[in-house]
Amino acid sequence: MARLDYSAPGVYVEEMNRGSRPIEGVNMSVAGFVGFTEDVRGDARLFEPKLITDWNQYVESFGKIDSDGFTDFGAYLPFAVRGWFENGGGRCWVVSIGTQLPTSDNPKPKAIPTRATTAGRRACLEFKFKSASASSQNGALAKADSLASPSREISRDRIQVIVEPDTPDPTQIDDDDEPFDTGEYFKIVIEQNGEILDFKEIPDPEYPGKTKKVTPYRHLSMAKNPSEGTYVVEALEKSAFIEANDISGLAGNAKGSPLSRRPANGSYEVVPPLEVYPTKKLYPKMYGNPKRRTGVQGLFEIDEISTVACPDLMLAYQSRMLTLEQVHGIMEVMITNCEQSTYRMVVLDPPPVKTPIDPETTLAVSPEQSKPEDVAQWLKDWGRRSMFAAIYYPWIKVPNPRANGAGIFVPPCGHMMGVWCNTDETRGVHKAPANVTPRGVVSLAYNTNFREQELLNPKGINCIRKFPDRGIRIWGARTLVEKEMTEWRYISVRRLMSYIERSIQDGTQWAVFEPNDEDLWARVTRTVSNFLERIWRDGALFGSSPEQAFYVKCNEELNPPETMILGRLYVEVGVCPVRPAEFIIFRISQWSPNEDR
Repeated sequence: MARLDYSAPGVYVEEMNRGSRPIEGVNMSVAGFVGFTEDVRGDARLFEPKLITDWNQYVESFGKIDSDGFTDFGAYLPFAVRGWFENGGGRCWVVSIGTQLPTSDNPKPKAIPTRATTAGRRACLEFKFKSASASSQNGALAKADSLASPSREISRDRIQVIVEPDTPDPTQIDDDDEPFDTGEYFKIVIEQNGEILDFKEIPDPEYPGKTKKVTPYRHLSMAKNPSEGTYVVEALEKSAFIEANDISGLAGNAKGSPLSRRPANGSYEVVPPLEVYPTKKLYPKMYGNPKRRTGVQGLFEIDEISTVACPDLMLAYQSRMLTLEQVHGIMEVMITNCEQSTYRMVVLDPPPVKTPIDPETTLAVSPEQSKPEDVAQWLKDWGRRSMFAAIYYPWIKVPNPRANGAGIFVPPCGHMMGVWCNTDETRGVHKAPANVTPRGVVSLAYNTNFREQELLNPKGINCIRKFPDRGIRIWGARTLVEKEMTEWRYISVRRLMSYIERSIQDGTQWAVFEPNDEDLWARVTRTVSNFLERIWRDGALFGSSPEQAFYVKCNEELNPPETMILGRLYVEVGVCPVRPAEFIIFRISQWSPNEDR
């Protein structure tokens, strides 16, 4: 900016900001998922959103070690996330609401054992968290044996049990000969977040006058009465954090030598007991809390998420843990939050029901039994409409790794959202995510025909259909908006408008607190016009020229002195979005050359 004082003669060089500032389009391809997972590891937390950028990272955060990431009880969330990435999805946020289905009673958390294996991959030891009562008792033992623990409060994070090679205990040898090392002895270091939990302090030979922390669990052996060491199970009884069980007998190796039953060197992760809650708490856990950023509500506290889904809402309904009325409640909170943010959309899954439908008593049926008329009746009875929601029918069949590749019917939301993201990147957000083959789908729960789609399509239910010689195609691109609001009928139009609105909002923040004069009006107009012209050139706006595609108005008519005194700047923007050619009509007639065309 210009200086206010020029006292000494000379040449002054000043930098000036001129011209418009380009608006960068926002990312509309970040998804949010809520459901059950196999595990919760690393820095992931139960009920809290975790950023996932690819399938491998999902397995690292929500799958057990050396697992495929799916669950034994058939949770739909892993299939939805896998479908998201297979169909071109980018990053997403995942909320785990548990690693097992809730039960009807009041369950207590169970310690999850971690198995250590020998070099021959035979199970030999089992580590697990100690209960609070056992920890308090063993804490006294540890203190009595001069073991120390960290001064800070120990969290319920995962513990690393590190097995390292060691030597026989020289104090248990009578003669002066050097002990013979059979290779059976090892030591165990118990760490959490890089800090040793159980330790004792000894003088540090490298730094006289100082001490260092070392593990007290040394010279361990798998032999119950080793001549030159300590039985590992007895040694870890003094720990306040973990316990060990000798399971080498289960592997048929009980009579083997201690060396053959010795755990392989390496780090073993011990999982704390995860929260297990009764069925009556499933609804509030899934609903979540916006302040704590948990559950469905927690997803809407993350600004970059543009599409949300809750695939395991259907599993909860099928398992009779939620009634159809409660399912509608979770759907309602997702739709309401999307409407409040104006740039998000929710992809809903049709519950597998049969008519007649009662929200309180109707039970789920298999997805194959739910016919188009059933879904149409369900939507009519529910009656919720919104331009910020979309629904796809029928369910899709995908390979199930836990069933040796046999197919399993899953809700289509994850695969559909992946197609949305892929369409955004390859064609643009203005292209309808339809007439596309979803990847990873082997068949459908129901083959909808033309006449049946005539029933569903006007109601906003997008069909996934199988065509001869063309395979499975997404054959619908509508929102759940009311019939009379035709301007918001299509998903691509709704998302394009959200993209424009959010991009302009983020890209014009520089104008806040600028002097509200004609120069600012011109700069804002130029900035928004340049952005919309770029969108028009990409084919997102209809018109043979920019003047036909959009207009930006910011003048004294919109900004009289009365509004300027209030500190307001009004800018009016009008755009003409392109719409998909949903119905292509060829009018064919017989024609003679001597007739007018």
